[in-house]
Amino acid sequence: MRRHWLIILMMWVAVGAMADDNLMELMDTVSVDSVYKPHEIDKIRETIRGFDRLNDDYIEPQHYEFTVMAQVTRTYENFVIGSNGQSISLAPDGQTKIGPYFGWRWFFFGYTFDIKNIGFSQNGLKKEFDFSIYSSQVGIDLFYRRTGSDYKIRDVKLGPDVDSELFEGTPFSGVKVGITGASAYYIFNHGRFSYPAAFAQSTCQKVSCGTWMAGAGFTKNTLDVDFEQLNATIMSHVPTGLDVKLDSSMVFNVKYSDFSVSAGYAYNWVFAKNWLLCASAQAALAYKTSYGKSADEKRGFDFAKVNLDGIWRLGMVYNNTRWYVGWNAVIRSNNYHTSRFKANNMFGSLNAYVGYNFVLKKKYRKQKG
Repeated sequence: MRRHWLIILMMWVAVGAMADDNLMELMDTVSVDSVYKPHEIDKIRETIRGFDRLNDDYIEPQHYEFTVMAQVTRTYENFVIGSNGQSISLAPDGQTKIGPYFGWRWFFFGYTFDIKNIGFSQNGLKKEFDFSIYSSQVGIDLFYRRTGSDYKIRDVKLGPDVDSELFEGTPFSGVKVGITGASAYYIFNHGRFSYPAAFAQSTCQKVSCGTWMAGAGFTKNTLDVDFEQLNATIMSHVPTGLDVKLDSSMVFNVKYSDFSVSAGYAYNWVFAKNWLLCASAQAALAYKTSYGKSADEKRGFDFAKVNLDGIWRLGMVYNNTRWYVGWNAVIRSNNYHTSRFKANNMFGSLNAYVGYNFVLKKKYRKQKG
């Protein structure tokens, strides 16, 4: 009996020793993790903060956590389609839109809509959605855009005998253009130059400075033109007896993907205290591969699929860190060419805004105290 208890006691001691070893191992692991994890977290924090690092002699950081803004936007668009020497220019009347915006640190969210047709229903109106993440070093833009059905013919080139004034201002609802995508850019001189100071109002440029920029993007595009409706509209305005035929290659029903790389230059001019004027231009090499009724493209890589796009920005702002007011203009060009036809879409906006920052960041509350 004693032998049985001795064996049981020895087994208990062995199990206890094993448990102690496991416990020590577990404690060692916890000890290592407790040292390693904060170090790892600090590294992540340092990396994230590095994206927003700037030179205080050139740029005043954002003092507040949140911002609200009201914006009025006047839009412009021109859409040109062409084939075999013929071309038709279409554009809607300019629209005035309003949009409330809300920002938190790097994030800025807003929605604009036509003040004549307030609503979110699918009723053929133009729709735009933008979501941006800004820092001093990099920026990301997500966008969604759909045209309405209120185009008008602005210019027509069908031949030397056809007067383009015969078609000017003629309504045409048979065209739809859509774009959905994302783009990112990198600011090389991000320590001294603040792109957000001009177009996101999240910092204040204190000293004039310029920078080179580089970026990349991807978009999904849709071009849809009702050829039968276009042909009927054009022919209804052609004088009797004039032999004119619209080229059948203008049958557009194309969806294409757009991969682009861009480069450009921007300059911030501080011409008075709290005032800033910024000009920016970027050119993009875009590789566009499509499918559709009139795609007419070769399989595999083809230099003919490379097109040149562009974006231009101009803005002026007054910002005293609490209140800001200003305007900016942004124009984009999106070109699509094949051996049979071309489609050039240029659109832009003129924005006027006023905003208010609130909830001081912790370090600025301490300074104020």
